Amino acid sequence: MSVLFETSLGDIVIDLETEACPKTCENFLKLCKVYYYNLNAFFNVSKDFLAQAGDPTATGTGGESIWSYLASQSNTGISIPRYFPPEINMKLKHTTRGTVSMAVAPALEGHKGGCGSQFFITLGDGIDYLDGKHAVFGHVVEGLETLEKLNEVFVDQESRPFKDVRIRHVIVLDDPFPDPPGLVIPPGSPTRPPDNSRRIAEDEDPLATLPDEEEEKLRREKAAAASALTLEMVGDLPFANVRPPENVLFVCKLNPATRDEDLELIFSRFGMIMSCQVIRDKKTGDSLQYAFVEFDRREDAEQAYFKMQNVLVDDRRIWVDFSQSVAKTNGNWSNDIIKPRKQERRGFGGRDDLEETRRYRGSESGGAPRGDYGMVFDHSDHSRGHGSRKRSRSRERDGKSHRRKTSRSRSPRGKDYDTNRDRDRRRSRSRERYSGRGGRY
Repeated sequence: MSVLFETSLGDIVIDLETEACPKTCENFLKLCKVYYYNLNAFFNVSKDFLAQAGDPTATGTGGESIWSYLASQSNTGISIPRYFPPEINMKLKHTTRGTVSMAVAPALEGHKGGCGSQFFITLGDGIDYLDGKHAVFGHVVEGLETLEKLNEVFVDQESRPFKDVRIRHVIVLDDPFPDPPGLVIPPGSPTRPPDNSRRIAEDEDPLATLPDEEEEKLRREKAAAASALTLEMVGDLPFANVRPPENVLFVCKLNPATRDEDLELIFSRFGMIMSCQVIRDKKTGDSLQYAFVEFDRREDAEQAYFKMQNVLVDDRRIWVDFSQSVAKTNGNWSNDIIKPRKQERRGFGGRDDLEETRRYRGSESGGAPRGDYGMVFDHSDHSRGHGSRKRSRSRERDGKSHRRKTSRSRSPRGKDYDTNRDRDRRRSRSRERYSGRGGRY
C-alpha cells in the first residue's frame, strides 16, 4: 500500500504499514484521497533530524483527522474529536532515514491529544528518542535524493524554509480500506495554497537574471503602466489600459497656413475621412502645425501612412505617424478660442451654474443690498419700509422748523445793519453836494 508525493523538490514514494497501524494508515490514505495534503508546505525542516508537513495553516497548530474533517464538511451537528489515539507500535522505530511518523499533538485546554493530519519524515539515522512518543506508520522507498535536497534547504530561526517546499500533488497507488460515509472525492486538485505564505514561491528563482533586452522591455512596460495610471488619476485618460485608435493619423510639421479643408482634401483620396482637424492655440487661434486625421477604416489609414510620409504640402515636408493620443475618447479635439465671458444677469461671473454668495437677508430677494444688517428677529420688508418712510418725514419736518427758527433769530440783526448802511450813503452824498457848491447848498 503506497502513496506518491509530488513535491517541488522531487517525487517521494511512501510504503505504509497497514497491518501494524491500520487506523493511522486509513486516516492518512483518506486524507490523501480528498486532496487534503495538496499544496501543503513543509513548515518545519531541521537538518539531519526531520521535515514536518500536513498542516494546512503551516503554523504547526492546525490539521485534523479524516473523521473530524468529514463531520465538519457535512454540517450534521455531530461532534467528533479532532484527534484519534496514536497507534504506537514498539516494533516500528525511528532507526533509518525516511521513516514516516504521525505527529502526536499534546492535550490542551481540556481536549485530548492525539494524531490528526500532521506527519514528519526523518532526515537522519538513529533518532531513537522519538520511539514511543510518535507513531511510525511508513517508510520512504523511493526518492531518497529528494530527502537530501530537503535536508539542505535554508531555513530561518523557526526552522521554516525561506523558499517554500510544497506537496504539489498526491497519488494513492493502493488503498485497501473502504471509504467512510460522507467521503466525496473533489473533482480537481486545489489551485491555491491553503496558507498565506509571503516567502519565496516554490517555482520562483530569486537568483535568476534575465537578458538585458528582456529586462529593458519589462522596465519600459512597468514605466508605461505607471505613467498610464498617473494620467488616469489626473483625468487625461478615461482608464489606464486604454488603447490608442488604429484609424487615426498624426500629421506634424505643417505649414501655419494649412487649413483643415486643405488637409482633408489631400488625404481624402485614400478613403473616407471621419474628421480632420488642425490643432490651434486656444487663445490666439494660430495653428500649432500638427493635426489629426481620422479615417473610417484602418486599412485606409495604413495606406495613407505609407504614401504620405515626407510629402510636400504647402512648401513643407510633413511627417505622418499613427496617433498615440486618446484625448478624443474623453470628447473631441477642441479648437475653440478661449474668450473672456461677459457678465450676464443669470448666474454669477458669466456662468449660469454659479451663484453669488449671499451674506445678508436683504440680498436674497435679488434687489439692491440694504444699508443695515438683518437681525434674527426683525420685521417684514413692508413694515420696515413703512417705518423708514415715517422716520424720513419726521426728519424733514424737524429740519424745516429748525431753519425757520434760525431765520427768525437772524432777521432783526440784518434789518438794523441795512438801515445804518443807507444812512451812511445819504450823508456821503450830501457832503459831495456841499463841496461842489463852495460850501453852500
